[in-house]
Amino acid sequence: MLETLKAGETHRFEYKVPATKTVPHLYPEAIEFTTMPTVFATGFMVGLMEWAAIQLLASHMEPGEGSLGTHIDVSHVAATVPGQIVTVDVEVTAVEGRKVSFNVVARDDLDKIGEGRHERIVVRWDKFEAKVNAKAKVARVRPVTRRKI
Repeated sequence: MLETLKAGETHRFEYKVPATKTVPHLYPEAIEFTTMPTVFATGFMVGLMEWAAIQLLASHMEPGEGSLGTHIDVSHVAATVPGQIVTVDVEVTAVEGRKVSFNVVARDDLDKIGEGRHERIVVRWDKFEAKVNAKAKVARVRPVTRRKI
């Protein structure tokens, strides 16, 4: 990771919630989810917060690097319906070696819907994939691949 990333850096991300990001779509094979209301799912909100943090980090990465979410501690306090726009604000609170900590806040056009903190670790993709694929081999499952852009 480049040494350009500092505490206090911020990023804002906006996303229009489609029907496919509602609770019934979280695990479509689970009747417990498919019978719930069609509101923005907590799992997708968490992913949106991670996405915003990844975007903030992007310009601070060396070639071949990326980041992995290692901790999330957030509330989800208001429902958002499909068609509403969610705005996620992330702020770097600490950079400790490869670990980056963030405050995260999500709002729709009417309410604050969630907030908390998130941590990511910066990794070299080749090293991470080698480690995960060694695990996949022992577990006798398919190796992991990463889509190249």
